Amino acid sequence: MQLGEIDRSNDRPPYRQIADHLRAAIDRGELTAGDRLPSEAELTRHYSVARMTARQAIQELRTEGRVVAEHGRGVFVRMPAPVRRLASDRFARKHRDAGQAAFLAEADKAGVRPSVDQIEITEAAPPADVRERLRLSEDERVAVRSRRYLADDRPIEVATSFVPLTIAEGTAILEANTGPGGIYARLEDAGHLLDHFVEEVTARMPTSVERGHLALPDGVPVLVVVRTAYDTTGRPVEVCDTVKAAPAYVLEYEIPAR
Repeated sequence: MQLGEIDRSNDRPPYRQIADHLRAAIDRGELTAGDRLPSEAELTRHYSVARMTARQAIQELRTEGRVVAEHGRGVFVRMPAPVRRLASDRFARKHRDAGQAAFLAEADKAGVRPSVDQIEITEAAPPADVRERLRLSEDERVAVRSRRYLADDRPIEVATSFVPLTIAEGTAILEANTGPGGIYARLEDAGHLLDHFVEEVTARMPTSVERGHLALPDGVPVLVVVRTAYDTTGRPVEVCDTVKAAPAYVLEYEIPAR
């Protein structure tokens, strides 16, 4: 990798110029995912700057989520491959008929190896916003399924589904392995033919717990997608609250013009 030189006549601080050089090397592909950045000592020698200046340059890239520090090893490029979500296709019945849940379908399109861990299943009173979305009464309970999704062993999403207990009882929705096609296939098996979904998308910084689950460095935001599934009678049958590592996703939607 070719490091540049600091322009001492430039008003831009030296640490930002160094960060610019490193960022450009990543963008050009000279540094790729998993590659180690030059150390603070190497940057200090090359640019003839104080060690703190080199440290600030690296911190710039850490704040952007471009790199991650590994204790005792150095700082490495962190550029997970995006998982492209095709909203017009990812919940299509053809995937369920082929035995693929939505995440498996999107991972297949992205060419990554999918896996799921940290599966937890409970029964509980729903949060107020979920109760409202599912149109439940005060005393109705829900099945709660939380899990973490990984692409090529990299955690990229944490999801929690809420299904009315009156629907989930007696189905594989309450089991760790929901079977071919996932939750939505089981909902349809239970007589709730799915008609459409409504998604609300926001962005924010992660909580400390979310940062730990998704192995996010400081400064990296998350996308929050709250999806409500409706059957052909217009009944809401599931709410799924997902927290996604923002660098791992491209949200792509096809919107008809008529």
